[in-house]
Parts: sequence; C-alpha cells; structure tokens
Amino acid sequence: MESLSKRAKVLEKKPMTLAERAYLPAIFQGLSITMQHFFRAVTKKQVTIRYPEEQRPFSPVFRGLHVLKRDEAGRERCTACGLCAVACPAEAITMVAGERKKGEEHLYREEKYAISYEINMLRCIFCGLCEEACPKAAVYLQADKMAPPRYERDEFIYGKDRLVEPVNPDARSKRGIQLTDEQAAKLRSQVA
Repeated sequence: MESLSKRAKVLEKKPMTLAERAYLPAIFQGLSITMQHFFRAVTKKQVTIRYPEEQRPFSPVFRGLHVLKRDEAGRERCTACGLCAVACPAEAITMVAGERKKGEEHLYREEKYAISYEINMLRCIFCGLCEEACPKAAVYLQADKMAPPRYERDEFIYGKDRLVEPVNPDARSKRGIQLTDEQAAKLRSQVA
C-alpha cells in the first residue's frame, strides 16, 4: 500500500553490537538519568510533608469530614428522610428513623428524627451527593477537616456521637469533630 504523502522513509536494520546485546548502553543511560534526578532532588525543596503534624493546603473545592448540623436553636436539623442514603453511590450511609416524644421539642426540629445515623468512612468516596440531596441542609462536608487516621475498622464507622455538631463549643468530642478556636468562638456567640 502506498502512502498518501509519498514521504516514506526506508529504515535499515543494523545488526547489534556486543555491548548492545548485553544492554550495557541502556543500563548506563538509565543510571545516568537516575543520578541526574537524585542530585537535582537534593537541591530542590522537600516535597514530603509530615502528616498529621503538617498538613497540605486544601483546595477550595475540597470535601472533608461530615457534620450533622444544628439549627439556630441548637436542635438537630436531620429529619431522617433518607434522601442522603439514597443519593450515596457507595451506600455508606445508614439510618433508623424515630418519632419525637413529648418534651423533646428542644432536641429535634421535626416530629421525625434519626435515632441512629451512621456513615462508614471506609466506603465513603466524599462525593458530596449526600450534602446536595439533603432538603434541610443537615449534612455538611467540612472544607478544612479530613477523616483522621485510625487503626481499627470499627473506628471508621461514624455515628451520631461523632457527626452531630456540638451544642456547647467547650464540650468538644475527642473522637469526632474537632472545632478550631475560631469555630468555637463563632458557635459560642450563636448559642449565647
């Protein structure tokens, strides 16, 4: 078959020398490239960060650790409608709904609330679809927190004890949400 451009290049196959058959030029060329990169990396700034003592700056669209928000009166916003669990492509969210009893009006916003709300962080892909699906703006993915490292699998299942935003900023959870001093001051001013 003839080429359309009529610029065919004829290649001739030369026999390999003894050094080429032993791959010595290729090995030395690879070692020279490696040594160039090694000495260039020594003079450049260090790219490794020492997590968790140091953290990389987050991008503006980063989706981090989940929070179940409260309203202005300190009541839970979640009404256990289940839209976040349905929207989750990884099926990481499970919940059990319950009815609010008399005298619990200060705890829950609606008649229906989540008795149990769990997110399996090992399955979660941090896509943010649960946040978008929530009609009450109860689920929020923090832009400045990521899920902390753990050693046991059951520590990655976050329940309401870790997810619900604290009412009192001084009663910070040791296992779940960690408020910064600015967030605690803002929450303190909202509650007061």
